[in-house]
Amino acid sequence: MEAERCVGPTLSLKKKLRSQLLNLYLDYPYVELQRRVAELRRKLTGRPHLVSVFLQLDDPYSYLLSHYLPQFAAHYDVVVKIYLAQSLGNEYTPQPGMLAEYAVRDCELMARELGIPFLDKSTAPVVEHRRALLDALANEHESQNFPETLRAALSAYWRGDTEGVKRFIGHDKAAASAVIAKNQALLQSLGHYNCATLHYGGEWYWGVDRLHYLLARLDALGLNKTGKPNTALASIRQAMHLNLPGAVPDKAKSLPPLELFYSFRSPYAYISLRSAYRIAEAFGLKVDVRPVLPMVMRGLPMPKTKLLYIARDAKREAARLGIPFHRICDAVGVGAERCIAAFYYAKSEGKEREFLFEAGNAIWNEATDVATDEGLRKVTEKAGLFWPEVKAALDSTEWRAQCEANREVMTESGVWGVPVFRLGEIALWGQDRDWLIARLIEDLCQGGEGILI
Repeated sequence: MEAERCVGPTLSLKKKLRSQLLNLYLDYPYVELQRRVAELRRKLTGRPHLVSVFLQLDDPYSYLLSHYLPQFAAHYDVVVKIYLAQSLGNEYTPQPGMLAEYAVRDCELMARELGIPFLDKSTAPVVEHRRALLDALANEHESQNFPETLRAALSAYWRGDTEGVKRFIGHDKAAASAVIAKNQALLQSLGHYNCATLHYGGEWYWGVDRLHYLLARLDALGLNKTGKPNTALASIRQAMHLNLPGAVPDKAKSLPPLELFYSFRSPYAYISLRSAYRIAEAFGLKVDVRPVLPMVMRGLPMPKTKLLYIARDAKREAARLGIPFHRICDAVGVGAERCIAAFYYAKSEGKEREFLFEAGNAIWNEATDVATDEGLRKVTEKAGLFWPEVKAALDSTEWRAQCEANREVMTESGVWGVPVFRLGEIALWGQDRDWLIARLIEDLCQGGEGILI
């Protein structure tokens, strides 16, 4: 981390070059060119429109996605190839134990809103038969009926249907590890690291949350067999729409603040800002933004493949929401530290909201280098702060203890990445859970029971 403090000519040049290359990678003309090249290559080789889907048995996000695959395959003129796989471990999944626990809680809430049965036959998935079920699936992975078999197995596993799982298990053993390893290698060679993902024409779509992007792309290619939206697929977007009350509910007055765990290096955190304040205003809540250091500055790895997917995914999410996201200058290192110090000064002046939006816009839309005085001064002055006082506040180190306290609270809530929406005991990870936190707050205001999981 000390190397990040040396903002010399060489480092500055490398940083600018990295930013320029990343901005080119995210630029819409470049993305459109990639799509045209992929389509031209497909036509020249005579291949069909192929959608590759990677599903993992003990991944609840794979189960939710699998629920919609039959409608997807029937509604679009594409070949859907399903692979039994496993997400890449090690640096791609820095906290696998925490992720496994959080994913179950998250998907349980998601499934309820989507109307998908989830752990309705037992309180836990059928983990005791996981190995045998994988072997049974591996034995069938080349059969014509494998998609239906895998979908049914995922359903039995994640509904907690022990007897249903047992019906899949036979006496013939197959080397599930070999099948999974082969498919995992394909996943990696195509440029991703996670399951519950769909790959088409060089681009990736993770889970039910991003399925609509793929549908729009296929619609544009004229691959929709009916020319009309599929009811089941369209219901996903309807369920995940952010609905807010027209007036502040009376019971909202007794609710705690809406906390937002935030990193100045996270594009998803930047995207979450507007929703956090909109939700808080709709319910009459205070917003308590709690900054943490970026993952890589907390010793958690961020491989290049993961970084590139996140950047492009954040770009399309920002476009969907109408949030400015054009040119980027990475704030990792001293830039993030200076932003946190400036944030706490801005908070003392009652200007934290203004600073957050200006800093986010500078980093993710204007490619402003907040590691420099010139860049940060531009941000703070737009936020209505007096630069000499900001400059003096940058020498303070008190923010470090507060950041560590924020990290500890966030970790105790079962998550380690940002952004996180937190209200009391409810903690939801991701900017794309804004609709869900709003739904849960509404339930609380209506006297809902059983949502504080």
